[in-house]
Amino acid sequence: MYLYTSESVSAGHPDKCADIIADTIVDRLLELDSNSRVATEVFISGKHIIIGGEVKTTAPVSEDFYRLCALDALSSIGYPEVGFDEDETLYPDTADIEVLISRQSPDISIGVDKKSGEIGAGDQGMMIGFATDETTSLLPSALFYSRKIRDLLYSYALDNPGRFGVDIKTQVTMDYGTKVNFTKGKPVGIHTIVAAIPHVKTLDIEEAREEIQKVIEEALEKDPLFDAKSCRFFIDGTGRYVTHSPLADSGTTGRKTVADTYGGYAPIGGGAQSSKDYTKVDRSGLYAARWIAKHIVAAKLAKKAIVEIAYVIGHAHPVSVTVDTMGTAAGNIKDEELSAKIAAEFPLTPVWITEMFGLDHPCENSFLYADIAARGQVGYEDYPWEKLDRIDWFKSLL
Repeated sequence: MYLYTSESVSAGHPDKCADIIADTIVDRLLELDSNSRVATEVFISGKHIIIGGEVKTTAPVSEDFYRLCALDALSSIGYPEVGFDEDETLYPDTADIEVLISRQSPDISIGVDKKSGEIGAGDQGMMIGFATDETTSLLPSALFYSRKIRDLLYSYALDNPGRFGVDIKTQVTMDYGTKVNFTKGKPVGIHTIVAAIPHVKTLDIEEAREEIQKVIEEALEKDPLFDAKSCRFFIDGTGRYVTHSPLADSGTTGRKTVADTYGGYAPIGGGAQSSKDYTKVDRSGLYAARWIAKHIVAAKLAKKAIVEIAYVIGHAHPVSVTVDTMGTAAGNIKDEELSAKIAAEFPLTPVWITEMFGLDHPCENSFLYADIAARGQVGYEDYPWEKLDRIDWFKSLL
C-alpha cells in the first residue's frame, strides 16, 4: 500500500473562528467602500479576542463596528451551543474583545493605488495553484474526502443541538496501492477516517462514536472507494471531547493554509488569504493560479498541474508565471511553452483578477469571504475562480 493523508477543520475550529471574523470585517468594509484596504489579524484565546492590523477606508467605522463583526461571525458559526456549559464552550456575549486597528501605511498606498487606475500588488510573494483529475472538483482525494466528512459532521452538529458541538476536525488517509498510482492520481480506497467532534458530557462516548461513524458510513456507502469493513475509524480518539472552542485551544488567522488549499499535495504560497483585501496578491494571486491550474487539467492538457505566479509589491504585472505539469502533460506539450502562452494571454494584474472574479464586491448573490474562510479557499463550484469560463482557449492548446 501507499498512503497519503490530509485534514480539514470546521468553521467552529478556533483558527477558523479567527479567519471568519477577519473576513467578516473584509466583507463589511468592502460593502461600505469597495476601495477599502484591509489587513487585519485576529487572535482568540479563551474568552479573549484581539483584532489588530491596518485598515484604510472611507467608511465611518468605530471600535464597535469591529466588535459587532466578531460577535456576528461567532453567532453565524454556531456559538454558543446548546448543552455545553460556559466552561466548556465559548459564549460570545461574555468575550472580552480588544480592537487594535491602525491606518494602512501610506508607503504601501503609493505603490498600490495608481493614478492610471491600475493597482500595484499589495505585497511581494509567490502564489500557488494546483489541480488534479483525481476527483470531480479537481482536488486531491484525501483533501476532498476530509472536507466532505467535515461538512457532513458540521451540518449534523448544527442539526442536533444538545448533542454535538461545532469545533470539528477530520482527517482522511487514502491508499493508492503503489507510488506509481499516487503519481498518476489513482487512489484505490479510503484507508482511515479520523474525526474529532465535541459531545455533551451527558452523552456516553461509545454512543457518540457509534452515532458519528454511522453518519459517515451512510454518507459514503455508495462510494466505490469506501469499504466499511476495511476502513479504519478513529472518532474522538482521547475518549472524551467535551471542552472545546477557543476555551480549549487558541486560534489565529492564517494558520490553516494547507487545509485551506491543497491538503499537502502541492506547495503553498508565501502567505495566507483570510483577513486581506483583493489587492493583496496572497489572496487574488492564489485564486488566479488555481483558476489556471484547474483549466489546464479540465482541458486535459495534463492530469496534474502546479501553477506559480510571483509579484513585486507596487507593481501590477507578475514577475513570473510558471506551469509544472509534473510529468503528466498530454502529447508533446512542454511546460515552458504552456507557461509562456498563459502569461501572454492573461494579464494577471490585480485589476484584471479583481474584475474577472468580482473580488471587490463580495455579496450574498456571489460569494462572501467569510464563507470562503469557513469552507476553504479553493474547491467549491460556486466560487468564481472555480468556473471553467475559458476552457475553449485552453483546449485550443492541445
